[in-house]
Amino acid sequence: MPLALLALAIGAFGIGTTEFVIMGLLPEVAADFQVSIPAAGFLVTGYALGVVLGAPLMTVLGTRVTRKRMLMFLMGLFVVGNVVSATAPVFEVMLAGRVIASLAHGAFFGIGSVVAADLVAPHKKAGAIAMMFTGLTVANVVGVPLGTYIGQSVGWRATFFAVAALGVIGLLGVARLVPDQPRAEGVRLRHELAAFRNVQVLLAMAMTVLGFGGVFAAITYITPMMTEIAGYSASSVTWLLVLFGLGMVGGNLLGGKLADRHLMPLLYVSLGALAVVLSLFTLTAHNKIAAAVTIVLIGGLGFATVPPLQKRVLDQAAGAPTLASAVNIGAFNLGNALSAWLGGVVIAAGLGYTAPNWVGAVLAASALVLAVVSSTLERRTATRSRLVASHIPEPAAVPAARH
Repeated sequence: MPLALLALAIGAFGIGTTEFVIMGLLPEVAADFQVSIPAAGFLVTGYALGVVLGAPLMTVLGTRVTRKRMLMFLMGLFVVGNVVSATAPVFEVMLAGRVIASLAHGAFFGIGSVVAADLVAPHKKAGAIAMMFTGLTVANVVGVPLGTYIGQSVGWRATFFAVAALGVIGLLGVARLVPDQPRAEGVRLRHELAAFRNVQVLLAMAMTVLGFGGVFAAITYITPMMTEIAGYSASSVTWLLVLFGLGMVGGNLLGGKLADRHLMPLLYVSLGALAVVLSLFTLTAHNKIAAAVTIVLIGGLGFATVPPLQKRVLDQAAGAPTLASAVNIGAFNLGNALSAWLGGVVIAAGLGYTAPNWVGAVLAASALVLAVVSSTLERRTATRSRLVASHIPEPAAVPAARH
């Protein structure tokens, strides 16, 4: 794999840390700003919505410059947002800082996916994308637990200062290692938007929203669920997040390896199993060991869907992949926002801290249904194309000229 993928993974590591670390710090942030846990959950929802809006906006702006310069700008924006969060005097300012940082997220992964795929041979594209996303998953093994520990020991503001420093390292990595490829010529917004007329692109994005939303329905409220239901201490959440991160790393790498050869079967298995595991989490959350095992499975199954879904969007929008790729990253976070909000709704309704697991199971099952629909439509289209081709008469032979 090209060394430039390391630079993309470094940037992904910083972004992944700031995205997920807030889940381990919700009680501390809520107590500091004197808001409820469901209200503090808006820091997850706000970030996710910022990704949804920022992904297409920043990608369109990025068509005017080289991809490397845009990636550097996005990492700079990420640093600014985390500094704002770290210094926020009130909850609303912290929320604004989260949104500023989130504007870099979707475009970074969207543009980065295209860069990563362009750096390797066609049969290695999903593996290259998975390599970049490894930074995101490793963040959950190292960055998020360490950030949670720092936040619980020193204060959550120190965590966000540390994340800003990670952003600086990511910026330097991109500047040093990513090749400065010339800006793509002939790229027009109308051409990029044409990809969204493809029903397969839209179905893949809908699968992204629902499938990954299933993961976040449970994980957003993992701290109160594990401390209030499973009986873990607050300090143990750090190690539970490590387990979640290990599951993510394994699922992401396995998904990247299999997606180039068995894309749709991989989605069937991972989404179906994810729906089952999330349903069981309602029960296993009452036992420490069972809960820990379930958290690993949720991370693994959830992130096994990331490389195949991202590759499917790139394949279906092959003529104009940049905007579609970025919007699909936004779709991951739209799922995060939807599930975090729905999870907060069922908790606020008095259904308990395990209720979001049922929300997640329904979302994952819905994604599986869409995967089946997508595959069925694709087969019908292929069959129709073959039938049409078989009825096209061969051109009549031209009689030889007589001399």
